[in-house]
Amino acid sequence: MRGAVLMGLDQPLEVRDDLEVIGPGPGQVHVKIAASGVCHSDLSLQNGTLPHPMPVVPGHEAAGVVLNVGDGVTHVKEGDHVIIAFWPPCWNCRACLGGQSHLCETYTEAAIGVPRMKTADTPLFSYAGVGSFAEEVMVLGEAAVPIPDDVPLDIAALIGCGVMTGVGAALNTAKVQPGSSVVVFGCGGVGISVIQGARIAGATEIIAVDLVESKLDEAKKFGATHAVAPGGLGAVNMELTGGRGFDYAFEVVGRPETIRSAWDATRRGGTTVVVGAGRMDAMVAFSAFELFYQERTLKGCWYGSANVRLDFPRLLGFWRQGTLDLEGMISRRIDLSEINDAFAALERGEFVRQVIDFSA
Repeated sequence: MRGAVLMGLDQPLEVRDDLEVIGPGPGQVHVKIAASGVCHSDLSLQNGTLPHPMPVVPGHEAAGVVLNVGDGVTHVKEGDHVIIAFWPPCWNCRACLGGQSHLCETYTEAAIGVPRMKTADTPLFSYAGVGSFAEEVMVLGEAAVPIPDDVPLDIAALIGCGVMTGVGAALNTAKVQPGSSVVVFGCGGVGISVIQGARIAGATEIIAVDLVESKLDEAKKFGATHAVAPGGLGAVNMELTGGRGFDYAFEVVGRPETIRSAWDATRRGGTTVVVGAGRMDAMVAFSAFELFYQERTLKGCWYGSANVRLDFPRLLGFWRQGTLDLEGMISRRIDLSEINDAFAALERGEFVRQVIDFSA
């Protein structure tokens, strides 16, 4: 089968046609990928921001059709349409039983640390336990979340990472309240999803902040009431809040300076949510005084604090109602052969979301 392989850090992806999946073994599901989003986290894999064993097949935001299942899998069967959850819950550990299935650690090593593909005699890891830059994947059973057959699979793919992370950040992690004010730093696919989540939650003012002017125009289409470059945020803050700051600030870049900017833009007693994936050695400084005096809440956000079995259908419900625009988020459909060009465009910030169409 065809697939794109990353052999080492900062190398271009190699598109090959000699990949094979390994399995399925007990508790695993073999899926034919229909569509895979090109997410910034895939770029972070390539440049080393997010560490991972290599060689690896990138891709983790996908949907497809079940080909077959291993022993013990009962919730899906051959022919079912599924969204792939890149961080599946086990439903048995302390986190899952405590209502935080997005923090499940039981499957981490089983999903990420075990090769599930190969080429010739070389084992290949699957990024985040998925590896959806290939025509077929082998995933843990709970990673395959069934959906109705009438949902277009390119639309469904977006929910697997970016939309779930962004909308979930607003609805689940921050629990944005109706009538509140929100500022979002970074307007790529995840940032646009945060904006949509804030709109669904009933936020009155939603301010988009980005360096790329075209992204600011896009942000307004998806619900931002104001869109500014970083240098213009102070004036908007003064206009809307009298300089007090916003109720919620979301950082969707993963850099110390933007995390600090999001914190500074949050009102006293408000909530700052870090959604962007930053480097392990990137440090952010706060004074001891401001932490207690400002009484702001600083929260991380992993996978939109999602319960994937409940939230994937919930997001599809928003889409069916017309309150969550998924079609509009797909800026470009590509063939797998164009993947390196897609990565370059991603680094330049040119698109909201690019999707690999495996039906082409």
